Amino acid sequence: MKADKLNLDWKIATLTILSTTLLLLDKYHTFTSSKLLDRTILYLFIPLFCVIFIFRENPAKYGFQLGDWREGIKLTLGGILLMTPVLYWLLGKDSSMSEYYAHLAAGLPWNTFVDLFGWEFLFRGFLLFGYARKFGAEALWLQAVPFALAHAGKPEAETLSTIFGGFAFGWVAWRTRSFLYPFLIHWYIGSLTILLAAGILG
Repeated sequence: MKADKLNLDWKIATLTILSTTLLLLDKYHTFTSSKLLDRTILYLFIPLFCVIFIFRENPAKYGFQLGDWREGIKLTLGGILLMTPVLYWLLGKDSSMSEYYAHLAAGLPWNTFVDLFGWEFLFRGFLLFGYARKFGAEALWLQAVPFALAHAGKPEAETLSTIFGGFAFGWVAWRTRSFLYPFLIHWYIGSLTILLAAGILG
């Protein structure tokens, strides 16, 4: 039986290889004196460079825009209202969360802003909208898989939830055509988690 001829999409291959490589480089290497700067370069500047100079496309097609800001504001506020009591409950029940995040309070909220902006663009911009061109709505799950795996080493309860959290963040980006609104929700979640873990709130 003759094997089917491979007909691979070079942009999908580039998205997959580049994003995986960037995540692994972040895991194994430090390139500057600041991990925040490293992640901004890896997760924001390099994917943007790829979109503009390799794909030769407008970053707006990858969610780098305001999109549907009215829907975005509603979903952002809804996400905040939903996650606030969940985080209070979770931090009260899981001591590993408090132990992991308590020492990160210094530099809030700037540090979480910088850390998560590029992170969200990689998953909810570059990967989500890049995969969506070929796979449609299935891209919501496809971008959630590396997002979940990138949490390995964090508290178990958080990591196990991230396949669903990644899908939810992706859905917000999908609805609004922008990665900015899942970023705002994630920024709030990250900052509140650290404040609760450090005993500054609650």
